[in-house]
Amino acid sequence: MDLSEYTTTLREDLVAAAALGDENTKRIAEALAVAAEKSARLMLLSALSDLAAEASTALGDRTVHVRLDGDRAHVEVARAARPGSGPRGESTTSDYVNDAIDDVTGDISRVTLRLVDQMKSRAEEAASQNGMSLNSWVSQAVQGALRDQVRKGRRTED
Repeated sequence: MDLSEYTTTLREDLVAAAALGDENTKRIAEALAVAAEKSARLMLLSALSDLAAEASTALGDRTVHVRLDGDRAHVEVARAARPGSGPRGESTTSDYVNDAIDDVTGDISRVTLRLVDQMKSRAEEAASQNGMSLNSWVSQAVQGALRDQVRKGRRTED
């Protein structure tokens, strides 16, 4: 999906709305339209990431991710690993740990996360290198941390 198609239309509509004004109004409208286009691109990507998270929850045995490649958003659907992946087909401890985290269902909650600018930039870079939105990357980081916590809890119980 080419996000430029949508953001360019927004920019053109904003500029067209100011076409009846004087040159100063047109110049200001163009500057605002460029800024709005960048913001709209981020909002579209955020909306697509939220949609992917909801779809993943609804699908259960599959995960949906949105990957950004330049101005293009790509949707990827992958099957979750099946239990019983041990050497003889038996379930492994990691299967149980993954199931405990991956089988979480319910409503999706919105969370506000405050990061210092440098950390946010590094997280955005890491997300981009993994071909995903920052929202998806943070969600996966939280899942990984929860898996680690469950694993540590199992070791102390054994």
